Amino acid sequence: MKPCILLIEDDQDMRDLVSGHLEHSGFDVQRADDGIKGQALALQYTPDLILLDLMLPKVDGLTLCQRLRRDERTAGIPILMLTALGGTKDKVSGFNSGADDYLTKPFDLEELQVRIKALLRRSDRALLGASNHNEILSYGPLTLVPERFEAIWFDSPVRLTHLEFELLHCLLQRHGQTVAPSLILKEVWGYEPDDDIETIRVHVRHLRTKLEPDPRKPHFIKTVYGAGYCLELPSDCQLNDTVPITREERKQQDDRASA
Repeated sequence: MKPCILLIEDDQDMRDLVSGHLEHSGFDVQRADDGIKGQALALQYTPDLILLDLMLPKVDGLTLCQRLRRDERTAGIPILMLTALGGTKDKVSGFNSGADDYLTKPFDLEELQVRIKALLRRSDRALLGASNHNEILSYGPLTLVPERFEAIWFDSPVRLTHLEFELLHCLLQRHGQTVAPSLILKEVWGYEPDDDIETIRVHVRHLRTKLEPDPRKPHFIKTVYGAGYCLELPSDCQLNDTVPITREERKQQDDRASA
């Protein structure tokens, strides 16, 4: 069965160019020219991947991305944003809304195809599970569940996006070691993009929000300035001394301290 791609793009020339190239490459392509139609087709077809333009009529791309991420039926679909807005703030906004990858117009069609295949490979991981028996999927308080893109963190399930899962998996393979940004970009994104450090920072920030008791003072996912990132996890025998307090408990502590 051909992989199904939903292309949500209001520019007809761009829509015809991209869809024609992808169909010639063996993909089944559904098309929408505005955000409302795009959401409807996403629910109807549950595609393998969504190509989403930012500047859409009726519902803009950022809003639509957020809606797709909130809906259980579409939350796990990889989303690649296509946009003429290529600034760092624009990329951060895209990733914060739930996009898995970001490609700035004008782009090379072969580059688009490389990124699509990289995203689809990450999706296949959920269907096939961890096929490499040498992979580390559990250490101390952290266990990764590839079938659900989920982390079991101090016995509590944490839902992750595709990229968050792959980033955490990359760090877990080398826990206690500093992982260079160049290696993260190559291993997590599946291709060799430009040295886009801000992309990594956004996703590390998201992971800290989900895993750290206080994301502003990370205890587990540490930045090694000038070198990369390091995941420092306690071993099983150290767990009793390192169970993090919850955000609610921290809020209660802060409230008592300010009283």
